[in-house]
Amino acid sequence: MIQHLKTGKLADKKAQLDSGIRTTVEAILNDIEQHGDTAIHEYSQKFDKWNPPSFRLTDAEITACIASLPAQAIEDIRFAQTQIKRFAQIQLMSFKDVEVETLPGVVLGHKNIPINSVGCYVPGGKYPLLASAHMGVLTAKVAGVKRVIACAPPYEGKPAAAIVAAMSMAGADEIYVVGGVQAVAMMALGTENVKPVDMLVGPGNAYVAEAKRQLYGRVGIDLQAGPTETLVICDDTVDAELVAVDLLGQAEHGLNSPAVCITTSKKIAAELPEQIELVLKRLATRDIASVAWRDYGQIILCDTENEMLEEAERVCSEHVQVMTKNPDWFLERMTNYGALFLGHRTNVSYGDKVIGTNHTLPTNRAGRYTGGLWVGKFIKTHSYQRVLTDEASVMIGEYCSRLCELEHFAGHKEQADIRVRRLKK
Repeated sequence: MIQHLKTGKLADKKAQLDSGIRTTVEAILNDIEQHGDTAIHEYSQKFDKWNPPSFRLTDAEITACIASLPAQAIEDIRFAQTQIKRFAQIQLMSFKDVEVETLPGVVLGHKNIPINSVGCYVPGGKYPLLASAHMGVLTAKVAGVKRVIACAPPYEGKPAAAIVAAMSMAGADEIYVVGGVQAVAMMALGTENVKPVDMLVGPGNAYVAEAKRQLYGRVGIDLQAGPTETLVICDDTVDAELVAVDLLGQAEHGLNSPAVCITTSKKIAAELPEQIELVLKRLATRDIASVAWRDYGQIILCDTENEMLEEAERVCSEHVQVMTKNPDWFLERMTNYGALFLGHRTNVSYGDKVIGTNHTLPTNRAGRYTGGLWVGKFIKTHSYQRVLTDEASVMIGEYCSRLCELEHFAGHKEQADIRVRRLKK
């Protein structure tokens, strides 16, 4: 039997919040589209108290940011980027151009072509999230994107040095210190001084996510991201303290970040509320994590692994940490999630920061129909066809003509018929 011992807020309250965000973002985008750089400067001053003559950093400014960091920080960034680059390169190797003669004289194929230009947003208002520079800029460059521009808001009144370093070391071609909706709009729509991009990637707050949603179609996006989500699936092979740490480690992202525990352990289910309180006491981010847990935390007690699987598939969380006797049982059976973290030796933070997989993942149950950001998101697969002989064109043309007639497409039919008339021997 499945027991919901603690539940979170209902979705209707979230929908009311989204409505206000949509209206605000729409107004900002319209203003920026009409007034370009002038509007970008106004919104940057309004929201970030930041209004330099140019948002784009010079080479000297980038060098100064890098030089301001301790050597250990540079080494740590380099290590993380090495892991992320290595896995992206391995993923890239799975892409193959194909060409095959499917019928005598009929050749079909496809080419994998990198997107020409990408804008990467790196959040930095509350937390300087430099890991997003690795995930966006570096992965795009591995895919072969020619122009990658990157934006991050100022941090404490100046460029966030660690973010700038990560952007530069990842290979960004242009770096801008500007944040929020205005940054996303600048990259997607272009201004007098910024050439627009073809695709936007990167996480952000609810306003950035809504801006990407509204701009989708004019540009591509990686995915529609919501608040960070985490799910811990566990049994008696771990303890309540470890579960509490792993839940709160993601709940600190925001006040509305869901954190869910699904367990077959009555002991963990009973002890978890107290352990949450104890762990919160040692976290500097307790003011955020505690509210997220209070409002969006869940504890679900199940009798069997199959029940845990059923609930996990329903929840379809962005991050799913599996700490059970046999984590691979879930790897083999789960279909709805953003990324899996298998066993007690790993955790979501490893994936977020350094281990090599990409941390931009589907939320709001989007894992039912899409995966997260990876090198393949920056590559378009385009088909082509070639007919080598008159005989092949006539054979295909006669089929095509009859099929077009069934659909009442006279122009389509004539495209086939003219070739049949001219080429048939």
